[in-house]
Amino acid sequence: MDLLKLRTKVIAEINLLPKEKLEELYNFIHYFRLGVEASKGSLEQTMQFAGCWNDMPNEVFTNFDEEIKTRRQQAR
Repeated sequence: MDLLKLRTKVIAEINLLPKEKLEELYNFIHYFRLGVEASKGSLEQTMQFAGCWNDMPNEVFTNFDEEIKTRRQQAR
């Protein structure tokens, strides 16, 4: 379904809602959009580190991996 048709359908559904539910719908949409925007930023930030361990010697990586496992167990 193309974007214009989808937007039209969403607006049509909104127009069918009782007026006392509009604020609740607005809050849902607003916070959903904020969550989407926040997840985009964090994905982009995370991908900056992609492959950064490629050059790490195996011994250092193994120690690092074990430390992470230990810290996760302690955090439980």
